[in-house]
Formats: sequence, C-alpha cells, structure tokens
Amino acid sequence: MLLSYFETLRRYGLPVTLGEFLDLLEALNTKQVFADREQFYFLSRTILVKDEKYFDKFDRAIEAFFNGLESMEGMLEALIPDDWIRDAFQKELTAEELEKLQSFDSLEELIEQFKERLAEQEERHEGGDKWIGTGGTSPFGNNGFHPEGIRVGGEGKEKKAVKVWEKRDFKNLDGDSTIGIRNIQIALRRLRKFARTGAADNLDLDDTINCTAKNAGLLDIKMVPERHNAVKVLVFFDIGGSMDYHVAACQQLFSAVRTEFKHLEFFYFHNFIYEAVWKDNRRRLQQSTPLMEILNKYSRDYKVIFVGDAAMSPYEIVSEGGSVEHWNQDSGEVWMRRLLERYDQVAWLNPVHQSEWQYSQSTKIVDELLEGKMYPMTVNGLEECMAHLAR
Repeated sequence: MLLSYFETLRRYGLPVTLGEFLDLLEALNTKQVFADREQFYFLSRTILVKDEKYFDKFDRAIEAFFNGLESMEGMLEALIPDDWIRDAFQKELTAEELEKLQSFDSLEELIEQFKERLAEQEERHEGGDKWIGTGGTSPFGNNGFHPEGIRVGGEGKEKKAVKVWEKRDFKNLDGDSTIGIRNIQIALRRLRKFARTGAADNLDLDDTINCTAKNAGLLDIKMVPERHNAVKVLVFFDIGGSMDYHVAACQQLFSAVRTEFKHLEFFYFHNFIYEAVWKDNRRRLQQSTPLMEILNKYSRDYKVIFVGDAAMSPYEIVSEGGSVEHWNQDSGEVWMRRLLERYDQVAWLNPVHQSEWQYSQSTKIVDELLEGKMYPMTVNGLEECMAHLAR
C-alpha cells in the first residue's frame, strides 16, 4: 500500500527520495501516528517535503492516493438542490429594468432577506426578481444581474456579490512556473540593497592578492561573507474568485520574487485583508496566521506588496462582517490602516488594466486607502512600484 503512495508522490513531481520514504516507514513503525489521516498528512509532509513550493503538488498527490478526501460539497447539495443553481438561464436587461434595480440599505438587511426567502422557497426558480435561482434580477442566486447580492453556486460574472454560499477551493501558487517575461525580473531588481552578512565563506580574490603581495609573497587568504540582496519583502497574494483570470500573471510574479529576494515572506488572502491570512490555501481554515502576529513579527523595514484585482463589494472593505467567507469583527479598512501605520513602504499591484479601474468602486476605495500607491501589473507599473518601495 505505502509503496503505491511513494509511486504516487513521484508521479505528481515530488522529489521524494527512497531514504526519506524509509524514514516515513520507520516513523509509522514506531507508532508516531496511528489510524489518523490528518496526523498522517502532517507527518508525511514533514518528512517528505523539503520546500513549501511543493505543498500544492503534495496535496494533490495525497488526495489522489486516498481516492478523494471528504469534502463539504454534499452539505450544499442537501440544503439547495443542485439543479436550482445550474447555469441554465441568462436574461438580457433593458436600460429601464437596470434603472429599477436598487441596492439594499445595509448588509444586515440583505442577509435577513436571504434568510426569509430561503425559508419560504420550495422549488427551483429561473429568472424573476425575487426567489433564489438562476438568471433574472433577484439578489439571490447566480448568473443574473443585481448591483449587490448573495451568490449561491455558479460563477462570479459581475463580481458584485456581497456574500458567497459555496465551497471555495483555492490553489496555491506554484513556484515551478517558468518566467515568461524577462522584464518582470529586471523591474524587480530596482528594489536592491546589497550587503555582506553572515559567515565569511567566500574568497575575496582582490584582497587576497593585495595582502599576499604586502606579505612578501607568503599566501594570505582573505574571506568575506556572501553578498546578497538585503531588502526584506512581505507579499500578500489575493487568491480565488475573480483572481482566477489572472493566475498566469501571478505565477510569473510569484516565481520572480522567490528568486530575487533572499528575505521574502508571502501570504494569501481573499479579496481584502482581515484579521488573518494563510500560507497554504488547501488548509486556510485550519492553519491561518493572525495579521496582528505578522505586524509584531516582521520589522518596520519590510517592504509590503499586495497583489490583487481589488474587485469586490465595497462592503468587504468598509463594513464589519463584510467578508464573503466569514463575519469579521473589524472592517477590512481598519486592518489595512493598522498595516499602513506599521510599515512605511506599502504598494498594491493590480493585474487589471488601469483603464478599467474607474468602473470599480472598490478599486477606487483601495487606491484612496493606499494614497495612490496602486500600480498596474505591467513592466512600467512594476518599475514605478519598485521605485516607490526603494525610497
């Protein structure tokens, strides 16, 4: 059985050696874990995976080995029949119909309306302006149109949902992605500050020659610490939802920053920053990192970069409980201001073309919060961003 596990890991591209696999078998023989899949997951990952860039491949491999882990998909299907939320209807609205659509007065009112209609509804519904279903102008369902609402299943097409009711399965960015645009790395190199720190393990050839000559030809070897980029960088990647359209660009940027900066820490968030972020998207609900811990752990000289399209409901930024996935006690704006007070150099990279920012209210809010320090993810935008962070 475990031999098949080893073969599965290798098939998914994990550089697992036979020695590491034997270490895992030894740990199992000594009853380090017993009959517990979660504990087996962590033990196996600790022994077999030596670089966090392989976490995503490891998750996919172990899921394939166990023939699919338990999921929450059945819960949603039990509460709302699957055929209610199929992509079966798309209504074209006239200008008069669009003018009649009104936003709710508050997030609380929207949630109360959703609860009432969920309790009353007994069958599938397509189109219309009230029930939970597909198409139409109701604020509840998917594949319709409304200035704000709760999306149930389907895909986020208008990017205006205030809450989302579905299983959210995000993937980690993969460090194996090949850089397709050389200019990304060149732009990142503007943010450099070289220093020599640590153990003196590199030969200083010039100083060795000079000292040997001064020593009447007797060899006098001089060593210096390795020269490296001393800039410290914190990167926060928006993941999932509308960012799925920008995965390729983010993969390239992710690979570039990993190779360029020695002092790099990265985290994920969804839509906007709140009280916690995470390192592993597959386990974001079990293994999140409090943002307050990050503010206390990483010193003020870190450069902070957010990567995201800033496309969301304004509630997600300015309101308590505005997050689409949980009820946040403090608004995203409050958490962003705490971060801005802690770090002097903060910037936001947006993969959406700059000409489209004017059509998104949330993008304008984020840009104002950062006092205009939002830059497009283009070569020129990256250079401007790095120039700002290098000050």
